[in-house]
Amino acid sequence: TLFTLLFSLPFTTITAQTDDQYLMEMGGGIGLLGYLGDYNNNLTRCLQPLFTLSMRRNFNPYTAIEWGAGIGQLKGKVRQATTYTPTMGSYPAQFSHTLVDTHATFEYHFWPYGTGNDYHAQRFTPYLFAGVGATYVQGAQKKLFTANIPLGIGVKYKINKRVNAALSWAIHFATSDKLDGIKDPVGIPSSGLLKNTDAYSMLQFALTYSFKAKCATCNKD
Repeated sequence: TLFTLLFSLPFTTITAQTDDQYLMEMGGGIGLLGYLGDYNNNLTRCLQPLFTLSMRRNFNPYTAIEWGAGIGQLKGKVRQATTYTPTMGSYPAQFSHTLVDTHATFEYHFWPYGTGNDYHAQRFTPYLFAGVGATYVQGAQKKLFTANIPLGIGVKYKINKRVNAALSWAIHFATSDKLDGIKDPVGIPSSGLLKNTDAYSMLQFALTYSFKAKCATCNKD
């Protein structure tokens, strides 16, 4: 019996080490979209439903690039503004705009995530991400297209070898101050890429499906 166990151990190790590693993920999620700007400066106000789609390319157990898209509503009210000036009386008391976000972000996992023979020990990892994106906003009679810079944090959990769950939160800093239809209501001009511009937060829970297994016997990815 001892001889049989010793003889079979190397083959068991080889099999474990050649478990499939998947290079791609695709899925979708739901969450909350929050507006930050001249009408509101509180992260917990003006939250609206958010729907997202995503695709991810995993380079190794530590790094990945994610391409994502989301749609939701931006809403705010003048009475929620931090500073009220007489000039704001000429603007609507509230607004409701449709927002479409697309972005590409680079992810860094704090420890190796769900691959190879350490699959069970690597089912959970926190991660950071940052990137660039584009924002389209449509109001009652206005349309706006601008860039955004997303910065965020998240955690991932591998439910099984192909199904992943992720909870993430990010702030998207727009390069425009007109997501809410108002530009410089206080009347003080500013300059710079992100000075006095609007932003929005995205809190989402997503499920993805892994595919495109990495060749376990190849020298290159």
